[in-house]
Amino acid sequence: MAEIAEGGGSHKGGKKRAKKQSTRIDMTPMVDLAFLLLTFFVLTATFSKPKSMELTFPAPPPPDQKVDEVKNGITFLLSKDDRIFYYEGQFRAADDEKGTKTTLSELDFSQDAKASLHKYLLEKNKGMQDKIRALDIKHKNKQLEDTTFKRMVKEIKADKESYTFLIKTDDQATYKNVIDVIDELNINVVGKYVMVDILKPEMDLVNEKIGPTN
Repeated sequence: MAEIAEGGGSHKGGKKRAKKQSTRIDMTPMVDLAFLLLTFFVLTATFSKPKSMELTFPAPPPPDQKVDEVKNGITFLLSKDDRIFYYEGQFRAADDEKGTKTTLSELDFSQDAKASLHKYLLEKNKGMQDKIRALDIKHKNKQLEDTTFKRMVKEIKADKESYTFLIKTDDQATYKNVIDVIDELNINVVGKYVMVDILKPEMDLVNEKIGPTN
């Protein structure tokens, strides 16, 4: 609010002098308004939430328990220089009656590479994606309820015939590469993937591929 202070005039020589007026702005209402606006924005603001990623870490088996063979398992081995190797099925350090010695193949993180991780997952997961895509069409056409659609998608992902992807890293792999692999698994709607420790025989194969370190 503005206040007007009037100064008294004096008569001199019979002449009446004009009264001088000065203004003073009262900032108290403005301060109150500023605090009200500040309180409003603080109470209505949405704070950024920490981003998280769901990972599955299986519980280690007891020392005397025999580890069962992973059916339809595909193992990714991550190492330095953005290199990613893989093998399918159970790991075998040497030839035996069930199969031949495990050999590693290499993939690339580039989308355009001939042996890219994206193309490999797309090919391996095509059957599951086709099933989910068919359900999605029915869901959009109102032929499936939301709860039924989600339940059926979950059942397809948990199918025993679908692949289980194991992610393993050595001490030279980067955190970024791990996230890149998980992103690709999620993009390709992979239902089952876990992170487990790398075995020494697996690490030996990786070192053979990489070659001696300088």
